[in-house]
Amino acid sequence: MKFLLAAFNAKYIHSNPGIYSLKAYAGERYAPYIELGEYTINHHMDDILADIYKRRPDVIGFSCYIWNIDLVKKLLPEVHKLLPETELWLGGPEVSFECHEILKEFPFVRGIMVGEGEETFLALLQYYLKENNRAPEDIPGLALSGGYTPEREAMDFSKVPFLYAAGSAQTLHDFENRIIYYESSRGCPFRCSYCLSSIDKRVRLRNISLVKQELQFFLDHKVSQVKFIDRTFNCNHEHAKAVWSYILEHDNGVTNFHFEVAADILDEEELDLLRRMRPGLVQLEIGVQTTNPQTLKEIRRFTNMDKLRRTVEQIHAGGNVHMHLDLIAGLPYEDYDSFARSFGDVYAMKPEQLQLGFLKVLKGSYMHEKAEDYGLRYLSHAPYEVLFTDWLSYENVLRLKRVEEMVELYYNSNQFTHTLPLLEQHYDNPFYLYEALADYYETRGYFVQSPARSYRYQVLLAFTKSIDPDREELYKESLTYDIYLRENAKSRPDFAADITPYKNAFHAFFAEEDKVRSLLPHYEAYDTKQISKMTHLEWFRYPVWDVERAGEFAALEEAVKVLFDYQRRSPLTKEATVYILE
Repeated sequence: MKFLLAAFNAKYIHSNPGIYSLKAYAGERYAPYIELGEYTINHHMDDILADIYKRRPDVIGFSCYIWNIDLVKKLLPEVHKLLPETELWLGGPEVSFECHEILKEFPFVRGIMVGEGEETFLALLQYYLKENNRAPEDIPGLALSGGYTPEREAMDFSKVPFLYAAGSAQTLHDFENRIIYYESSRGCPFRCSYCLSSIDKRVRLRNISLVKQELQFFLDHKVSQVKFIDRTFNCNHEHAKAVWSYILEHDNGVTNFHFEVAADILDEEELDLLRRMRPGLVQLEIGVQTTNPQTLKEIRRFTNMDKLRRTVEQIHAGGNVHMHLDLIAGLPYEDYDSFARSFGDVYAMKPEQLQLGFLKVLKGSYMHEKAEDYGLRYLSHAPYEVLFTDWLSYENVLRLKRVEEMVELYYNSNQFTHTLPLLEQHYDNPFYLYEALADYYETRGYFVQSPARSYRYQVLLAFTKSIDPDREELYKESLTYDIYLRENAKSRPDFAADITPYKNAFHAFFAEEDKVRSLLPHYEAYDTKQISKMTHLEWFRYPVWDVERAGEFAALEEAVKVLFDYQRRSPLTKEATVYILE
């Protein structure tokens, strides 16, 4: 008997912890009967069908999420045609609600595993192996054509085996070049109306001694990044502090840990732990969503916005923690102008990443129930994204999508960190800078023919001429600075100043070997000629490294040479270390 667990990820670098957890919980005794099939939504459907057919499973369980449900629905009838004797099951958040409609649409599907699946899957597996006397109708946690079986109680989360250790479902070798996901708690105490996590109100923590053992496994294997998928990692302060204390004390200098936190409930002890972290040891994702008080109240998200701002400012001041702040467009009581204000509020917090997302109306969420009250219209198919509301027109949704792309290309890329602040000086709210950039792209057809990464500097320079022509020379230098801050570009940009007059000064600088080695002691294995190629020396007539001074548009009396060191980069931004050689 073969039970295939099939998952369809959004990208190759992603993995599906759900199916690994089902196999791990079933244990070594049942491992020979379980196969895992991981695909991506970008695979050709014919290739997926062929692979499933070759495996000849007796039973298939499809893992269903918002990003893959359309593919699953296309596959189901074809799999049934090819393997009519194979029993098909569904599971996952995308099919755990309105199960009767799904089973009516696909009557050949045997049933749906609802909610948490480890114990349910094991009982189902034992049924197919004829090791228990229970029919599916007697197994809790299922939806069948005849109705629901009894609801399954939430399990002891510490009983779920660790997914990555040898002898478990998979080993780290199988996850090479893929994101490592880890879960130290399940459930969420908050009630945000747009989120399915609010349904499982019981927060279950994994035993902290187990968590520490598993963290040490990642540290010992020097995993590059571990992404915690706990919905609100710091909802239990003692648990959060125990985890952060452990990774602080056992830091291997390599591994980065990603956490989703509620910033406004971080306490002083947690902030102190964060302050002591190695730069790059942790990164935080903080869901702000909106700063509109009426909207926050309506979506049942009780955020102390003043505390959140102060906390983000404190973390930012440490210069050692990468922060990713989120906004959601399309929430009730938030119109275009209100969203612009929320954007400006969050932008002022200076996160390394600002995620502008759009409301997704998920089945089972309170937002789904209230959609009619809000005049909320959304896509009928996944990802069920907002089209318009009583406050936000479809036209404005489209405008925000264009703004979102500009934020991704110019802010989140971290490639324009000294040019953007100069442009922001022209706008009361930086939102309108990205709106103007979006309009510039729209009128020139760049949304259809997207400029290559290297050409975006040229596009931004052209944009600066349209709004601030008097400072063209300043923008040329700031863009030159931004380019070399990120990379030792082999091809010099067209707009960069001619450095031929500094040729002798260049050779003179690297001829002073003692000074060069004093400045760059970590290049001891290289001679000065090699160092001159591995670094970059540039002359600037404006203090573009200092945005506030550069904004005064005052040229320096004499050009200053600036050295970019690519051997030492910021662990947060990957920018080169810069030496101002006045």
